[in-house]
Amino acid sequence: MEFPGLGTLINTFTIIGGAVLGVLIGARVSEKLRDLVTDILGLVTLLAAASALIPLLSSEYISALPKGWTLLCVLGSLLIGALIGSALHLEEKLEVLGENLRKRFRASKESPFIEGFVSASLLFAIGPLAILGSISDGMGTGIDQLILKSTLDFFAAMAFATSLGWGVAASAIPVGIYQGAWTLVGLGLGSILSGYQIAAMTIVGGLMLLCIALRLLKIKEVAVANLLPALAIAPVFALVVHQFV
Repeated sequence: MEFPGLGTLINTFTIIGGAVLGVLIGARVSEKLRDLVTDILGLVTLLAAASALIPLLSSEYISALPKGWTLLCVLGSLLIGALIGSALHLEEKLEVLGENLRKRFRASKESPFIEGFVSASLLFAIGPLAILGSISDGMGTGIDQLILKSTLDFFAAMAFATSLGWGVAASAIPVGIYQGAWTLVGLGLGSILSGYQIAAMTIVGGLMLLCIALRLLKIKEVAVANLLPALAIAPVFALVVHQFV
């Protein structure tokens, strides 16, 4: 029997299940191999970022915005989001949450718990499936999209946890809260976002995934959590540009 939130509930359990398997496997893997796995995850995250940027070239997104505003919309969303996120110190708060969870999981300070928690939380929460699937779940039109996402997240969590440990399992908490919020949106308001607005969110999310990839590959430490408000700003910014520019 389906009920609102079932898809997200399944998704959180698949993340935890995949992470548990990954930790059990990772305990038997050498540190050198775990580092290699982390590099592979960074490369795969790059690929995920590239796929999330595809809507930038979609006809629906391009036709909805005035000429020259397709990139400006993304830039504006990120800048405003960064200002809000920095003012709220979201990166620090997410790391504090990760540190508190590390203590609850009794992981050592030397473990990559916080890195796994932050990276996995953002990776699993960003993307059209998390938003569209949760809204569809709330509207009662099916959980097929979240079932697909759950399958993908299971294997991703297993791979991440092999090198990043229990922090990946803890990421199920913010992912559950995030998708639960979108489920409530679907339950209360129905489908409120147009295709071009979701495209704007996805593109902004793709750039954030790129930042995660850079962190995993140890190229550049970007305060990704401070950019999180940009996900909420993007559809509003796109709507304003669509209506008034």
